[in-house]
Amino acid sequence: MRRVEKAGSLIMSVSTLFKPTILMAVALMAVIVIMILPMPSWVLDVGLAASFGLAILIFTVTLFIERPLDFSAFPTILLTSLMLRLSLNVSSTKLIIGQGHTGTHAAGEVIEGFASFVMGGSVFLGLVVFGVLMIVNFAVITKGSARMAEVSARFALDGMPGKQLAIDADMSAGAIDHAEAKRRREVEQQETTFFGSLDGASKFVKGDAVAGLLITLLNLVMGIIMGWSCMTCSCRTRWKPMPS
Repeated sequence: MRRVEKAGSLIMSVSTLFKPTILMAVALMAVIVIMILPMPSWVLDVGLAASFGLAILIFTVTLFIERPLDFSAFPTILLTSLMLRLSLNVSSTKLIIGQGHTGTHAAGEVIEGFASFVMGGSVFLGLVVFGVLMIVNFAVITKGSARMAEVSARFALDGMPGKQLAIDADMSAGAIDHAEAKRRREVEQQETTFFGSLDGASKFVKGDAVAGLLITLLNLVMGIIMGWSCMTCSCRTRWKPMPS
């Protein structure tokens, strides 16, 4: 009997551990650990692959939903993926600055392969492509998404009193009962909350784009400085004055 009770308690604890809220908390703690502690390059490769896969999955899901509430967790997932990208930026910066002298593979195979594909063997081509991507990201994607989220939140908030009056009018006319009116009010409240959360998440996305640009510029400047200092130190160790 005691074994059965122990097995039941173990099953309950495992089921509690695999709840979505617990898994989300564990994932956020892992993101913070990646941001603080030094990570090997293969962990960065796995994180970048997971980030790319999550972005493609979010984009695919948003294409096939019919109502905003069908994907009500979108702002939360967007902020979680944003934290993952920031932690990967910090980890890649540590590897680039600390291990960049070992070669182009210092920050992992994913960054090396993507850089080789974009640059095409030319540093100037890579800088031009990077500038074009930054312009598209800031001028089109980030600015457009922030404006769309802001307008949607404003329209949802402004149209809420009219929708509430329409629900009360339908209930007074006998078209719907009290239960249906309550359900519609809850749906309208959830949609307004969703668009408000999406507006707030869009501001974080804009900040993430700015932080990514600043981190990339910092990597470029500090990488040049570290490379120049390493070359200077190696030249000094190789050159020895002749004894008088």
